[in-house]
Amino acid sequence: MKWRVSTYALMLAAAGLPLYIHLPRYATGELGMSLATLGVILAGIRVMDFAQDPALGWLVDRYPRYKSAFATSAALGMALGFVMLYTLRPDGGLWWFIAALVLVFTSYSLGTILFYGQSAALAAQTDGLIHLAGYREAGTLGGIILAASAPAVLVVLGATGSGYAAFGVLLAGVCLIALWVSGPLWRVSAPGQSPLSLAELRASGGLGLLALAFVNALPVAITSTLFLFFVEDRLGLPDLAGPFLILFFVAAGLSVPVWTRAATQHGAARSLIAAMCLAILAFIGAALLPAGAAIGFALICLGSGAALGADMVILPALFAGALDRAGLQAGRAFGLWSFAAKLALASAAILLLPLLELSGYRPGADNSEAALMALTLGYAVLPCLIKCAAIALALQLPREEVHA
Repeated sequence: MKWRVSTYALMLAAAGLPLYIHLPRYATGELGMSLATLGVILAGIRVMDFAQDPALGWLVDRYPRYKSAFATSAALGMALGFVMLYTLRPDGGLWWFIAALVLVFTSYSLGTILFYGQSAALAAQTDGLIHLAGYREAGTLGGIILAASAPAVLVVLGATGSGYAAFGVLLAGVCLIALWVSGPLWRVSAPGQSPLSLAELRASGGLGLLALAFVNALPVAITSTLFLFFVEDRLGLPDLAGPFLILFFVAAGLSVPVWTRAATQHGAARSLIAAMCLAILAFIGAALLPAGAAIGFALICLGSGAALGADMVILPALFAGALDRAGLQAGRAFGLWSFAAKLALASAAILLLPLLELSGYRPGADNSEAALMALTLGYAVLPCLIKCAAIALALQLPREEVHA
């Protein structure tokens, strides 16, 4: 059961953070799209998500006997969406690009809500919520590493162009494999639960955790969106962008068992705050790096990656634990959770990409000092300030912890 959890999480990860890492460079470099246009498209998709994610959560709660069908729809939808987005690119296909993104994000939402909503049911078979989160996020981080590094690796292996056409086929194959192995996950019955209401969500502490999750996700969303730009144009190390990404996510993956043990031994909230402080140190270090500082940025990747591992393990487990203690249905609750996470990612792209363009920054161009300073402020300084706000929210968490 544990490896099935990790495999399905790996599939979902390919449609999450890596999409935002690749999308700015892919859309501007391969499709000739401006940063402002991409920001508008992502804004429109997030408007759709505002209604869609809670509705998908309601659907999962209302028809629990169809969980296998929902899981199949999510996996097949992502497989088709990836091929449309990266592999099949008709000339002048702006609407095709938009349709592919809508399909990928809708399928990702359905799969994520369904998967996290099963937490209470699966926890009994995986030694508790924190351990379940460890298996889930180990798969998630494996999927992120795969998807983040795949285009560059595929080029080395002989893929044409920038490797994105083969990338779409690879991700589709991952989705089909995950669909095949995850079937038993949806046959595990959840305990009896009450319908979700805003008042009960607030009383359970879940509403405060949603706010914390959104604020805490913003720094990662910002750095993910600007990562390639920062490495290539600010540090002047384009050939190391792929290795830096891999190092970042390997550090996150290796940190998962450390944070899992820390949360069970020292408390989830205390461990989460420690990880946030580590992230702040990494952001400060990134802001101070000179151009060409490969070793320095490698250390930044190690520190910030380790901090991400805690975010991905502890926060969802705290939220699932709050719902479980209150006996609330998880589908609509994780619909809101999914929306909060994606809103953070989209907010980074919607707000920062047009502002960078206004500052005079152009990806891959000979940028002025002022434009590069704007990039540094966006990549390192702003996330540091937001993470301080996240720590203030985390300090308000009740002392109830998730146990192994």
